[in-house]
Amino acid sequence: MTSGSHDYLDDPRNGEILISINGEMFPRDEAKVSVFDSGFMLGDGVWEGIRYHAGSLLFLEAHMDRLFEGAKAIDMDIGLTRAEMIGRIEAVLAANGMATDVHIRLMVTRGVKSTPYQHPRVTITPPTVVIIPEYKVAVEGAGMRLATVHIRRGAPDVQDPGLNSHSKLNCILACIQADKMGADEALMLDPHGFVATCNSTHFFIVRKGQVWTSSGRYCLAGITRANVLDLCRGNGIEAQEKDFSLIDVYGADEAFVTGTFAGLIPVTEIDGRAISAEKGPVTARLQNLYRALCEREADA
Repeated sequence: MTSGSHDYLDDPRNGEILISINGEMFPRDEAKVSVFDSGFMLGDGVWEGIRYHAGSLLFLEAHMDRLFEGAKAIDMDIGLTRAEMIGRIEAVLAANGMATDVHIRLMVTRGVKSTPYQHPRVTITPPTVVIIPEYKVAVEGAGMRLATVHIRRGAPDVQDPGLNSHSKLNCILACIQADKMGADEALMLDPHGFVATCNSTHFFIVRKGQVWTSSGRYCLAGITRANVLDLCRGNGIEAQEKDFSLIDVYGADEAFVTGTFAGLIPVTEIDGRAISAEKGPVTARLQNLYRALCEREADA
């Protein structure tokens, strides 16, 4: 059995969760934003996915860095300090009585507009801040299948792929194409034909004990990606950020993807080519190292 990077165990408690909208709590079925909201209308906003584990918001400072830097890049004043934003996250967790195994979607849009138009000057409210906490435990399947798609990760002068924006249509199109090809996720190339990333996770290969990932020029500054690279370098595993092609991928000994929700997931097949029938030794070691890192982070 294969698995996607966001497969999770269904939890009936999610039907009763409270969602924070601009600091006010709403039952799931009553949580709504205006049709004039910049996020709904134009995808104008930034977001973060954050894990809450054993009473701790994992790697929170890195997530806040990325959120506020992204808002600054699109000239959006969030209207809250970092401490106030963290307070809102903690408030919705407390309102739901949550303790662990929670995935949080934090979304900030530019706010409500007076009329359907893209220019920020017609925004008439402060930013809209939505926080959705859900009980989610990742399902660990046998591994993922990837398919290389024709949708490329763009250059930073088109839409910088390092920006964690609400505008995700290129990734959605890549996801759709991969799904039509019978794969779990899309492997995307950069404008030069080198491997960049997946549509919702970061991609790694293992060759002769070395861990390779893309140069990082055409992908989001992934927090799990950075943690895995640090774990490699701190545990005697050679790791490189570099340009490499599909030929390098097809000849890899192992492959895996990383993401906030599921951590590390093995990849068993790419473009119909078998990579590894089972979880490789480097992938397994890094999974264990990452889990231990999350436990240390929760205990800090």
